[in-house]
Amino acid sequence: MSTIVNFYEMLILAYILMSWFPLREGGLAYDIGMVLQQLCEPFLSLFRRIIPPIGGLDFSPVIAVIALNLVSRFLIGIIL
Repeated sequence: MSTIVNFYEMLILAYILMSWFPLREGGLAYDIGMVLQQLCEPFLSLFRRIIPPIGGLDFSPVIAVIALNLVSRFLIGIIL
């Protein structure tokens, strides 16, 4: 369970880092960015509805990763 959560956290981190750079459509990085967007954006959008960007900074990925860790620790605590 924790391996899946760690992998998804890495996907979110990669998505965030790739969003800082302009990507040329048709390139490999653009295709990777689109896959990451499809995987991460539904989860991140839940938190963007609660916490809108403040001063151009989006804190929703930080809150999303914290929430993901809390839920996984809770579930692991129940299972074990």
